[in-house]
Amino acid sequence: MTTNIVWHQHDVDKARRAQAKKQKSCVLWLTGLSGSGKSTIANLLEKKLAEHGKHTYLLDGDNVRHGLCGDLTFSDKDRVENIRRIGEVSKLFVDAGIIVLTAFISPFKTERDFCRRLLADGEFVEIFVDTPIEECEKRDPKGLYQKARQGDIKDFTGIDSPYETPENPEITLAFSGQTAEQSAEQLFDLLKQKGIVA
Repeated sequence: MTTNIVWHQHDVDKARRAQAKKQKSCVLWLTGLSGSGKSTIANLLEKKLAEHGKHTYLLDGDNVRHGLCGDLTFSDKDRVENIRRIGEVSKLFVDAGIIVLTAFISPFKTERDFCRRLLADGEFVEIFVDTPIEECEKRDPKGLYQKARQGDIKDFTGIDSPYETPENPEITLAFSGQTAEQSAEQLFDLLKQKGIVA
């Protein structure tokens, strides 16, 4: 870690930035297997928040690997670093007064807990998109499960790399045939209950 650095305190703080946007900043952390519907639900929820005049930013697993995390592989070690970077970036967005949506497999409990600890109480909302692997494989929107089963992809979550189920998420979106739109609506209602959306 770099030494001889000191945190510089600025006059405009997180509360003032959020107040200017008339919202409560937070991280909505969607976690689940590949193909579970995280990105689709996050996209629909962000659209709904935008319709209500909220200031948001959506961090998506594939998108950040085109830049910020473009140097990382899918090994367990690099997955940990991937989530560490996303956690730190999310913290900066929250400090800016933004509602951050993230859509990452984020398979390891330790890393999700790390991200939660970066933020104040109530600012990290863990959303477990609980879609069974059988359903994810049926969907297989990117053809990744098929490649993993054939051995073309190594360290694939749910196949040859573990997914640690969240123990106490703020909400679980259990697969029961409900649409992504219904899931987004369910999350929007949760945000209203938490006072994040008026």
